Amino acid sequence: MSIWRWENRFATRALEPRHRISLGEGDTPLVRSTRIGPSAGLHDLWFKLEGCNPTGSYKDRFAVAAIADMLATGKDRCLATSSGNTGAALAACCAVAGIACQILIVQTAPPEKLKQMMVYGADITMIKGFGLDAETTHRVLHWLKEKSADPKGKAMVQISGYAFSPAGMAGVQTISYELAEQAAQSPVSGGGAIGGAPRAIDHVFSPAGGGGLTLAVARGFANAPDGARSPRIECVQPRGNDTIAGALRAGEHKARSVACTSKISGLQVPTVIDGDEVIAACRASGGTGHTVEDADVWAAQARLAREEGIFSEPAGATALAGALQAAARGEIRRDARIVCLVTGTGFKDAPSVDRMLEGKTCPTMEMGEFEKR
Repeated sequence: MSIWRWENRFATRALEPRHRISLGEGDTPLVRSTRIGPSAGLHDLWFKLEGCNPTGSYKDRFAVAAIADMLATGKDRCLATSSGNTGAALAACCAVAGIACQILIVQTAPPEKLKQMMVYGADITMIKGFGLDAETTHRVLHWLKEKSADPKGKAMVQISGYAFSPAGMAGVQTISYELAEQAAQSPVSGGGAIGGAPRAIDHVFSPAGGGGLTLAVARGFANAPDGARSPRIECVQPRGNDTIAGALRAGEHKARSVACTSKISGLQVPTVIDGDEVIAACRASGGTGHTVEDADVWAAQARLAREEGIFSEPAGATALAGALQAAARGEIRRDARIVCLVTGTGFKDAPSVDRMLEGKTCPTMEMGEFEKR
């Protein structure tokens, strides 16, 4: 299966069959927390495992929709920016579509993500200060806009934000369509993944860098059929990249540029991209903003692995860090149905894995020596 089963709800233009490329993305698992939720008094906590997408993150949903739109409009060169996941997804889809892919890389992107992009055939360049310094980030985005400004040209910019790639971001809305479908099949209490009485989701916690994912989830639920109630969309950001969440919580209407100090790869977006729209959409849903320390994110990443068997990259654990903080503050009901978006796999970020292992190694021993232990 793929996200194209939802085409009539997200495609921004009519597509021919040859345009609908797919990696087999979407329809990712929604699994109940067995240990973390109960220990925090949250007995209906769930994880949407977006790391199960083919290239290891939710960005596959963006990429297939974006590249399909390029094919439909006769474009043959993809220009993009990435800290890793967007680039990997776009590079893979460009390989399928047979079009060129050039990516400007955030300075702090993990080496594993760079290798993944290059394996798919992308031409990548790392830009000093990009993703950390607002002025450098602005210059990169301006350069890309200029390169793709010619309406008769063959290049198109693909950045995972509505401000740049609305057709691609529409594909991300399929997360919400799946969640609504999966919630209708999930029990109110007890184990298992399906069966029992249906119950709507009360909160969706979403990590945010530029805010595109959070906005896509909000818009996806707003577009739900049959007048289904939208959950509260909760925007979670590292405190060191608080462009959106703090303003949302404070009742403000505008996001702000910052000097990024967070080390959470993938969420280092110091400029306002979709931030203003995220604030409006989350507030309309009844949700708010949550800022968490990097240390809280790393702790949530370790807990996902050791208590739930979920191998997430740090960005993918950020939503859980926000949910646990909200629970500790008494901001969410203990019986609320809560979904945390786990956005990418841990295989993409070796430094974070080393941090979790804290210097642990695998010893080598003779069998006889081992038997004496």
